[in-house]
Amino acid sequence: MNYILLVVGFVLLVKGADYFVEGASSIAESLKIPSLIIGLTIVAFGTSAPEAAVSITAAISGQNGMAMGNVIGSNIFNLLMVVGVSAMIKPLIVEKSVRIKEFPFLILISLLTFVIIGDQFFGGTSVNQLSRGDGLVLLMFFAVFMYSLIMSALSSRNQALEAQKANPNEKITVEIDAPVETMPISKAIIFSIGGIIAIVLGGQIVVNAATGIAKSFGVSDQLIGLTIVAIGTSLPELVTSIIAATKGESDIALGNVIGSNMFNILFVLGASAAISPIAIDPKLFVDCLFMIGVTVLGYVFTVARKDINRVEGAILTALYVGYTAYLIMSI
Repeated sequence: MNYILLVVGFVLLVKGADYFVEGASSIAESLKIPSLIIGLTIVAFGTSAPEAAVSITAAISGQNGMAMGNVIGSNIFNLLMVVGVSAMIKPLIVEKSVRIKEFPFLILISLLTFVIIGDQFFGGTSVNQLSRGDGLVLLMFFAVFMYSLIMSALSSRNQALEAQKANPNEKITVEIDAPVETMPISKAIIFSIGGIIAIVLGGQIVVNAATGIAKSFGVSDQLIGLTIVAIGTSLPELVTSIIAATKGESDIALGNVIGSNMFNILFVLGASAAISPIAIDPKLFVDCLFMIGVTVLGYVFTVARKDINRVEGAILTALYVGYTAYLIMSI
């Protein structure tokens, strides 16, 4: 029954995120909010909503190991499997802004996460934990990150409008992470509310089912979070990036992963810790270091050739297979 409930929970999470994005985007479009802002905020939140729902629900329920494991596991899956499979389908061309801004910032906040959870090692308390204060620090970084995104989006939009005024006969468009189709406002509201309800309900079901599975096998919540839950909550990123790769939209395929990983660390971990301090199992330090290592590896690939080719994609995918084998052997 727990396995059936786990699948039901994942379906609710994924479809709920889809409906929420579709409805919220239509509402924003009706209110004349710029399309680029919709893509950078609502669409970005939607693909990471499953991780947020599961981790925050786990924090409220006291399953802190699952909350932390879900974030680290999802980030590792995104960097290795999502990027790896996408690159094997079609080499990912990396934009300059990703190489000089987004990827370095992701490495920075990944290192910050390791520092703030290692209180015993870095002169903090006698217990390794993510405290409410740490959570608020991450949320503060998230606010700065979102402000920077919005200001950058508005700047790009203004430049596009000025260029269009200078060349009125030239059609200038600004791409976003997903197409926005406007629907009737009443239907959009129903989609948004229904999507949120499905996300919250799906998160609760996944946490309860995963906890039951963990107990039946005698393994920790954090291991279930690192594997089954992490893969399940990363399905939106996997589907979005693979579709983008098949269409040759490299910036979307890679940008989706980087944005999602930032959101997971800054908002999901931050909100979870702000709700309930997260005690950190020392075993998670290895997984956190591995997450940092694969983030740096991905960055090296992008800087060395300004793309991630099929061979590098295969290397990333093989690393995830090896990592999963390591987790299974450590049970």
